[in-house]
Amino acid sequence: MIRSPMRAPRHVLLSLLLLLAAAGPGAQAGEQRAVVELFTSQGCSSCPPADKLMGELSRRGDLVALTYPVDYWDYLGWRDTLASPGHSARQRAYAEARGDRAVYTPQVVINGARHVVGSDREAIDRELERQAPLPVTVDLTRSGDLVEVRVDGALPADAKMATVYFVFISRPIEVEIDRGENVGRQITYHQVVRDIRAVGMWEGGPAVFRLPASEMRKAKAGQCAVLVQVEEAGRPGAILGAAIN
Repeated sequence: MIRSPMRAPRHVLLSLLLLLAAAGPGAQAGEQRAVVELFTSQGCSSCPPADKLMGELSRRGDLVALTYPVDYWDYLGWRDTLASPGHSARQRAYAEARGDRAVYTPQVVINGARHVVGSDREAIDRELERQAPLPVTVDLTRSGDLVEVRVDGALPADAKMATVYFVFISRPIEVEIDRGENVGRQITYHQVVRDIRAVGMWEGGPAVFRLPASEMRKAKAGQCAVLVQVEEAGRPGAILGAAIN
């Protein structure tokens, strides 16, 4: 099921455990190195290792890790219970923006640009090592019935504005799969996106965006993330800043 792009030669890298230790659990706003978006499916036999790896990445303080279950493998005999057509559309939009038409599972997209096989720990590690910390500071807080985000920094010279997204995500979800390629397996999914919502445009400098916390409850979300992302011709582009709470 997986359609993998050509993979680079293997290199000696710092282990993920060392990266975990270096990142620690307490990274503060503005210190995120990357946003890691996994496109996966309950009907994909190649995906469980990637789903497990996302559990590790979601505990890193310097990453915002998000899981997007897609629906285009549902015809194989098992309807993904967490999938959304919007997730599939986001993955295809990324491929269109890159111009490579590479849409497969499990696929990881890093900072809205580079993609690698989602179960390839070394490839993900390698791409993360290449990333500088995200340049835009994002401070996300929840107080009472309000979710508030403060954004500050500068836009890239070639961008006029960026979109600010609130991303509602679930706590870990265990799913027992009764049919299809993963029949008989119980798989845990981490940081599953339940809804993603554009709340405003950012033109650089300090800005504040707010959303009622009740919107999280409507989406059955236990956490909230924020992405500040450039769009190119209506397609998602580089992610400039992010936070999760």
